[in-house]
Amino acid sequence: MHDGQHIEPATSGSYPLREGNLVRPLVDGGPAFERICTAVESAERSVWITVAFLEQATRMPGGRGGFFDLLDVAAARGIEIRVLFWSEPDIDRMIKGAEHFAGDAGNRALLESRNTAWLARWDRFAKHCHHQKSWVVDAGREGALAFVGGINLDSGSISWPGHSAPAGTADKNKRTDSHNIHDVYLEIHGPAVADVAHNFVQRWNQASERHDSCGAWPDLSLANDLEFPLALPAAAGNVPVQVTRSVQASLYSNGHAAPGAPGYAIENGETSIREQYTRAIEGAREAIYIENQMLICPQVIEELSAAMQRGVLVAALVPGLPMPEIAAARDNPLAKPVFEALGRLGEHENFTLAAPMVSINGSAPEHVYVHSKMMLVDDCFTTIGSCNTMARSFLGDTEMNASFWDESVTRALRCELLGEQLGRDTAGLEVTAALRLFAETARANRRRLEAGKPLSGMAVALDPARWGL
Repeated sequence: MHDGQHIEPATSGSYPLREGNLVRPLVDGGPAFERICTAVESAERSVWITVAFLEQATRMPGGRGGFFDLLDVAAARGIEIRVLFWSEPDIDRMIKGAEHFAGDAGNRALLESRNTAWLARWDRFAKHCHHQKSWVVDAGREGALAFVGGINLDSGSISWPGHSAPAGTADKNKRTDSHNIHDVYLEIHGPAVADVAHNFVQRWNQASERHDSCGAWPDLSLANDLEFPLALPAAAGNVPVQVTRSVQASLYSNGHAAPGAPGYAIENGETSIREQYTRAIEGAREAIYIENQMLICPQVIEELSAAMQRGVLVAALVPGLPMPEIAAARDNPLAKPVFEALGRLGEHENFTLAAPMVSINGSAPEHVYVHSKMMLVDDCFTTIGSCNTMARSFLGDTEMNASFWDESVTRALRCELLGEQLGRDTAGLEVTAALRLFAETARANRRRLEAGKPLSGMAVALDPARWGL
């Protein structure tokens, strides 16, 4: 028997619910990458990484230099480093201003100039994104661990709790021109690490560009393929964890099923993240707290509405200044029903939509960009990953989430997140009281903002009908 029995795990994916894990949520990129860097520096054999977006100018915490510096140091002491990069030659058309490491001639010249001693492959997905951001340290060895989440390797993501200074600097009192981004990762120890490793092996061995002249580093040798994990790591705790994914049909074949898994046919595609969201929302009894860059999936909006009709409290934290694509989508007649449905959520008294804002060095409040992709339900269930709450992420792009069922960890995470947003400790409150406080604070902050008064905490209420306008 585990916590949150009323919220069922997904049944349609590659990986079953794994008992016996230890999990550690990591809030904001500064602490998350500090922990990831420490894990890489402590690795005994290997580090495997999936990368979506990458700004080469990004500096890791603690004066470690950039992403490539971190990997070069590890490789120099004999650690096997493998990095799977998303490749999209048309990235600027898809996402204006985004940066990634596409494996083109310039990228390869950079690797050559650095005498790069680690391995890389590139995986392309026309018109879509391989959006996973995962790290696996010492796969197959005692003490193996993994990180699953959505934090990008960009300067704006190296932020610190409280967001009292923009990201990109370890000096929280020094202002920079970097964006200030809020995000979450999850550290995992125990049997579920094998599933994060299995996903990496599956994608690495079948990376789309691996036969291309610019598709692998340092060469095209398929001798660098990996063996699938055949055994589970030993139990490291008592938390049940399930790794779920979004994978389009025909991208990959199973190769070898994960240990103890039913042998799901991945060539038919996988939408287990979408299934898990449905099961969690439909199973909710008291409260749902969401942080997401996007909230434009019609099915999720409908499920949230149904939950609120049952009396469930719902609070969602989103960017107050979302991507320009949101405003553009509002002009698309095909997207109009989605935004109308989002607007109708605001008709429920038990719904709060809010965005974080912070005053830096006495300045007027400015937006903190929410990039998290996570949901907490009833203080007993959490899902964290790379998947936005939008159809493209659930059904199109390649994504990975890790869900866990544990009251103590979920409650502690809720208190940490709301403490950051409200400037108040909610440890003495049950989850429903905490979300009512969130709603009251966010609405009061909206009035304070409009009156030019200082905010209490960061959360500021938004009008769901006008989000993105």
